[in-house]
Amino acid sequence: MDILNAGFLRRVRQHHAVEHATITILMARNPGLQLVGGRSDHRGFYIYGPVQTSALSTAVEEALRRLKNGEARLAIHPNCGTNLVTTGTLAGVAALTAAAIGRYRRASLLDQIPAAILAATGAVVASRPIGMRLQRQVTTLADVTDLHLGEITRRDLGRFVLHFVPLEATA
Repeated sequence: MDILNAGFLRRVRQHHAVEHATITILMARNPGLQLVGGRSDHRGFYIYGPVQTSALSTAVEEALRRLKNGEARLAIHPNCGTNLVTTGTLAGVAALTAAAIGRYRRASLLDQIPAAILAATGAVVASRPIGMRLQRQVTTLADVTDLHLGEITRRDLGRFVLHFVPLEATA
């Protein structure tokens, strides 16, 4: 059995896909909307930012419908944390590797720094397609045919708005 497509991990991946699709739809409908972001877990996902609950509910329903109709591209988002982690990891490893090679060759610190910056920059460029591929194959799952929306809850924390969007298995 494929571990990514079973139980807990399957649910988190599906919820992550619906989160991305929902954010994409919300941003398309409200270009000036300043969402802070989202986070998925095994129960559903959170949306952080000043969005109306009714607008969020409508966007989630549309996201589910469109994903179920085969619009898998909605599950992939360019500002996903997967991309940020991929970029940070590759850039850090590249910079450390360049610095280690410089130390091994007994290069001066002034020679190691530009090499580390160049290596990190190359890693940042390479990381974009890698992060998107990781989203497609590991951190999201656009097959959401077995999900439906539960009751969204909203918390106002001063000017900060937090919604929890529960996604439930269809019986």
